[in-house]
Amino acid sequence: MRQGEKPTGTQKVESYRDLRVWQLGMDLVAEAYRLSRSLPASERYGLRSQIQRAAVSVPANIAEGNARNQLGAYINHLRLAKASLAELETLCTLGMRLSFFEEKAVRQHLKAADDLSRMLATLIRRLEAPNRSNRD
Repeated sequence: MRQGEKPTGTQKVESYRDLRVWQLGMDLVAEAYRLSRSLPASERYGLRSQIQRAAVSVPANIAEGNARNQLGAYINHLRLAKASLAELETLCTLGMRLSFFEEKAVRQHLKAADDLSRMLATLIRRLEAPNRSNRD
């Protein structure tokens, strides 16, 4: 697969970079950085830093979990990515409540985060499914 090319549902996943959840996570990071640029300078080490770290944590955990080549660790890292999404949503909502962000921009960001969270939940369920049948 060439750089920038999106995998289709029939392509083999050879790397975390082939995962749609990782790609969308990277897109979310870029959007979070753009959104956080509108924060005042006084928030450089506060809300801006927290938003950026929470956003970066999403694709970073997806990549790290995938690279561990152990199902349990992978699922745990996917859960951490999902938790980081909840943190990011909270921080962006706070920024909106403090009138740092326009509501429209935050709503779009929250929609993207929610979509990604659902995808992660589905991936986690699918990865856990074979293990559930072995435990029953």
